[in-house]
Amino acid sequence: MALWARQGSRWCCLLQAARAAGFPRRPRSCSSPAQACRGFAPLALLPSRNDVLPWRLQAYRHVSVGSCAPPDSAKDGSFSSPESNLPSPVKQEQAKAETLPDLNAKILYEDWDDIPPSSALEEISEEEAIQIIAEPLLPLQSSTLRDYVDHSETLAKLVHLGVDLSQVEKRQKAGQLLLTLDFEKDIRKILLFLKDVGVEDNQLGPFLTKNPYILAEDLEALETRVAYLKSKKFGKAEIAQMVSRAPYLLLFSVERLDNRLGFFKNELGLSVKKTKDLVIRLPRLLTGKLEPVKENLQVCQIELGFQHNEIQQIVFKTPKILTTSKKRLRQTFDYLHNIMGIPHHMLTRFPQVFNSKLLRIKERHMFLTFLGRAQYDPAQPSYISLDQLVSLPDEVFCTEIAKASIQDFEKFLKTL
Repeated sequence: MALWARQGSRWCCLLQAARAAGFPRRPRSCSSPAQACRGFAPLALLPSRNDVLPWRLQAYRHVSVGSCAPPDSAKDGSFSSPESNLPSPVKQEQAKAETLPDLNAKILYEDWDDIPPSSALEEISEEEAIQIIAEPLLPLQSSTLRDYVDHSETLAKLVHLGVDLSQVEKRQKAGQLLLTLDFEKDIRKILLFLKDVGVEDNQLGPFLTKNPYILAEDLEALETRVAYLKSKKFGKAEIAQMVSRAPYLLLFSVERLDNRLGFFKNELGLSVKKTKDLVIRLPRLLTGKLEPVKENLQVCQIELGFQHNEIQQIVFKTPKILTTSKKRLRQTFDYLHNIMGIPHHMLTRFPQVFNSKLLRIKERHMFLTFLGRAQYDPAQPSYISLDQLVSLPDEVFCTEIAKASIQDFEKFLKTL
């Protein structure tokens, strides 16, 4: 017990010396040497530098070890701190030690301000992983423009305008073209030009869907082609109609447009005015291939037996006959002329019958024949014109032409 008491008294004195040296006090007071030993760690309060510790321990040895009572000088009312009992070299070294900065704390704060970046191999929680937003990668190669819309401002604005990219990418090299264009620099001026020509705002998207190549055309060349059409006495509304219905029209140079107009004028023997009316009603005659046109003209003259003036009337009234398939043209003429007995001059008078579906002509003619009303001669009573035969809706055709109900017509069709 005497050994434990001496050790407790020694630790108490060390505590007093440490507090006198400026170390913080514990909030709890020591009521006994044993409590002081249990609630205090002397090494935690002493400086960590190795050169200060030996001097402090040497200084503490001069303090009374037998008890924690103050020295004799305190009995007469004067009290001197433990540092006053230390030798002068110890005092100097202690003062020097007390003014040294806390290097460990300084390094710690510097580490807080300069935290190294986290490693790519560092594990993270599921919550942190969910919060990570990864930007989609731009595909190096794709078969659809849809993969580039989120990365291209030009494509996004074209889609907003109404351009169908799924149709554009089907056209040769059209997708690559759009990816190389800048909307503000390359496309905006073409859109303003088309609006000035007369293309409506709601038609700009469908127009560019059909003809995206116009975006790569030189603006001056486009203006020159419009100026040529105006010089041929085409009005502004007529030019707008032609450009809207034939989007490739402005891709043709002035020389090609002039050659096309000259071809139809000379080949059909039409006047300038009738030639203009022809291409206004079917402007794709100026942009399509000329070989099918030449072949259909030969079929009408050689195989079907129409005269030149009859061909003029047929083409002028129904320009589409120049672009229809030769097979369909032959089959329709054969049924009208050889089965129904329609003569050439009647076909010349109602050439729109060539634009009708052959099945519709057959069904209605057979129904009229079944009813005994198939009469196509204008000199005979109950005459039925070819226009009425093909143009009227089924209900009107049944009630006004066939003099029957629509149910009768449907029952008859089921018997075929």
